[in-house]
Amino acid sequence: MNMQLKSIGSIRCHQGEFSLLIDEPYRPAMLELNQFDTLQVLYWCHYLDSNEYRSITTVDKPYQHAPDKMGIFATRSPVRPNPIALTAVSILSIDQQKGIILVPYIDAEDGSPLLDIKPYTPSIDRVRDSQPPAWSAHWPTCVEESGSFDWAAEFVNAQ
Repeated sequence: MNMQLKSIGSIRCHQGEFSLLIDEPYRPAMLELNQFDTLQVLYWCHYLDSNEYRSITTVDKPYQHAPDKMGIFATRSPVRPNPIALTAVSILSIDQQKGIILVPYIDAEDGSPLLDIKPYTPSIDRVRDSQPPAWSAHWPTCVEESGSFDWAAEFVNAQ
Protein backbone atom coordinates (compact mmCIF):
# COMPACT_ATOMS: atom_id res chain seq x y z
CA MET A 1 0.00 0.00 0.00
CA ASN A 2 1.42 3.37 -1.00
CA MET A 3 0.53 6.14 1.42
CA GLN A 4 1.40 9.80 1.20
CA LEU A 5 1.20 12.44 3.88
CA LYS A 6 1.29 16.10 3.03
CA SER A 7 2.03 18.81 5.54
CA ILE A 8 -0.65 21.51 5.78
CA GLY A 9 1.66 23.86 7.67
CA SER A 10 3.91 23.86 10.71
CA ILE A 11 3.92 24.39 14.44
CA ARG A 12 5.64 27.41 15.91
CA CYS A 13 6.95 27.26 19.49
CA HIS A 14 9.02 30.33 20.21
CA GLN A 15 9.66 32.29 23.41
CA GLY A 16 6.58 30.95 25.17
CA GLU A 17 4.23 31.57 22.22
CA PHE A 18 2.63 28.67 20.42
CA SER A 19 0.83 28.70 17.09
CA LEU A 20 -0.29 26.55 14.21
CA LEU A 21 0.76 28.06 10.89
CA ILE A 22 -1.49 26.96 8.05
CA ASP A 23 -0.06 27.06 4.52
CA GLU A 24 -1.92 29.36 2.12
CA PRO A 25 -3.57 26.64 -0.02
CA TYR A 26 -5.24 25.20 3.11
CA ARG A 27 -6.49 28.45 4.66
CA PRO A 28 -9.97 28.14 3.09
CA ALA A 29 -10.31 24.93 5.16
CA MET A 30 -10.26 27.15 8.27
CA LEU A 31 -13.66 28.64 7.40
CA GLU A 32 -15.93 28.49 10.50
CA LEU A 33 -13.17 26.93 12.62
CA ASN A 34 -13.57 29.95 14.91
CA GLN A 35 -16.89 28.44 16.07
CA PHE A 36 -14.91 25.90 18.11
CA ASP A 37 -12.77 26.44 21.20
CA THR A 38 -10.67 23.26 21.08
CA LEU A 39 -8.81 21.39 18.34
CA GLN A 40 -7.32 17.96 17.86
CA VAL A 41 -3.90 18.47 16.25
CA LEU A 42 -1.98 15.80 14.37
CA TYR A 43 1.65 16.49 13.66
CA TRP A 44 4.82 14.70 12.59
CA CYS A 45 7.62 14.20 15.13
CA HIS A 46 10.25 14.95 12.50
CA TYR A 47 13.26 14.73 14.82
CA LEU A 48 12.39 11.09 15.57
CA ASP A 49 11.75 9.96 12.00
CA SER A 50 14.43 7.33 11.47
CA ASN A 51 14.49 3.58 10.89
CA GLU A 52 16.05 3.16 14.32
CA TYR A 53 13.23 4.96 16.16
CA ARG A 54 10.52 3.47 13.95
CA SER A 55 11.63 -0.05 14.87
CA ILE A 56 11.21 0.44 18.63
CA THR A 57 8.16 -1.48 19.85
CA THR A 58 8.78 -1.71 23.61
CA VAL A 59 10.34 0.64 26.15
CA ASP A 60 11.67 0.30 29.66
CA LYS A 61 9.53 1.90 32.35
CA PRO A 62 8.99 5.46 31.04
CA TYR A 63 6.83 6.71 33.95
CA GLN A 64 7.63 6.56 37.69
CA HIS A 65 4.65 4.37 38.58
CA ALA A 66 4.38 2.39 35.34
CA PRO A 67 5.16 -1.29 34.73
CA ASP A 68 8.82 -2.15 34.13
CA LYS A 69 8.29 -2.67 30.39
CA MET A 70 5.60 -1.24 28.12
CA GLY A 71 4.60 -1.59 24.49
CA ILE A 72 5.01 1.66 22.56
CA PHE A 73 1.27 1.71 21.81
CA ALA A 74 0.63 1.92 25.58
CA THR A 75 2.61 5.18 25.76
CA ARG A 76 2.29 8.69 24.36
CA SER A 77 5.91 8.57 23.23
CA PRO A 78 6.73 10.25 19.91
CA VAL A 79 8.98 7.25 19.18
CA ARG A 80 6.70 4.93 17.20
CA PRO A 81 6.40 3.05 13.89
CA ASN A 82 4.91 6.23 12.41
CA PRO A 83 5.96 9.29 14.44
CA ILE A 84 2.52 10.88 14.41
CA ALA A 85 1.50 12.85 17.48
CA LEU A 86 -2.03 13.75 18.53
CA THR A 87 -2.85 16.41 21.08
CA ALA A 88 -5.78 18.58 22.08
CA VAL A 89 -5.29 22.34 22.26
CA SER A 90 -7.48 25.26 23.21
CA ILE A 91 -7.83 28.06 20.67
CA LEU A 92 -6.81 31.54 21.78
CA SER A 93 -7.40 33.22 18.42
CA ILE A 94 -7.63 32.52 14.71
CA ASP A 95 -6.45 34.69 11.83
CA GLN A 96 -7.73 32.87 8.76
CA GLN A 97 -6.28 35.38 6.31
CA LYS A 98 -2.75 34.90 7.70
CA GLY A 99 -3.31 31.22 8.52
CA ILE A 100 -2.41 31.57 12.20
CA ILE A 101 -4.08 29.74 15.08
CA LEU A 102 -2.73 30.85 18.46
CA VAL A 103 -2.85 28.24 21.22
CA PRO A 104 -1.78 28.47 24.88
CA TYR A 105 0.57 25.47 24.61
CA ILE A 106 1.34 22.48 22.43
CA ASP A 107 3.71 19.61 23.24
CA ALA A 108 5.55 19.83 19.91
CA GLU A 109 8.94 20.96 18.67
CA ASP A 110 9.28 24.24 16.80
CA GLY A 111 8.91 23.54 13.11
CA SER A 112 7.04 20.26 13.49
CA PRO A 113 5.12 19.52 10.28
CA LEU A 114 1.39 19.94 10.82
CA LEU A 115 -0.54 17.01 9.32
CA ASP A 116 -4.14 17.88 10.13
CA ILE A 117 -6.42 19.68 12.54
CA LYS A 118 -9.91 18.67 13.52
CA PRO A 119 -12.40 20.36 15.79
CA TYR A 120 -12.77 18.73 19.18
CA THR A 121 -16.37 17.60 19.55
CA PRO A 122 -17.44 15.98 22.83
CA SER A 123 -19.96 13.75 21.08
CA ILE A 124 -17.10 11.95 19.30
CA ASP A 125 -13.92 12.79 21.24
CA ARG A 126 -14.99 12.64 24.87
CA VAL A 127 -15.26 9.29 26.60
CA ARG A 128 -17.35 9.88 29.71
CA ASP A 129 -16.37 6.83 31.77
CA SER A 130 -12.81 6.15 30.62
CA GLN A 131 -10.60 4.71 33.35
CA PRO A 132 -6.80 5.01 33.17
CA PRO A 133 -4.46 2.32 34.50
CA ALA A 134 -3.88 2.49 38.26
CA TRP A 135 -0.29 3.73 37.80
CA SER A 136 -1.54 6.89 36.02
CA ALA A 137 -4.84 7.43 37.85
CA HIS A 138 -3.37 10.44 39.69
CA TRP A 139 -2.71 12.31 36.41
CA PRO A 140 -4.93 15.29 35.54
CA THR A 141 -8.32 14.43 34.09
CA CYS A 142 -8.35 17.24 31.51
CA VAL A 143 -5.99 19.31 29.39
CA GLU A 144 -6.80 22.44 31.41
CA GLU A 145 -5.33 20.86 34.55
CA SER A 146 -2.27 19.45 32.76
CA GLY A 147 -0.50 22.79 32.50
CA SER A 148 0.00 23.08 36.25
CA PHE A 149 0.76 19.38 36.83
CA ASP A 150 4.37 18.41 37.60
CA TRP A 151 4.90 16.21 34.54
CA ALA A 152 8.68 16.17 35.01
CA ALA A 153 8.19 14.19 38.23
CA GLU A 154 6.27 11.52 36.29
CA PHE A 155 8.97 10.54 33.82
CA VAL A 156 11.79 8.21 34.83
CA ASN A 157 14.48 10.00 32.78
CA ALA A 158 13.30 13.56 33.48
CA GLN A 159 15.10 13.97 36.77
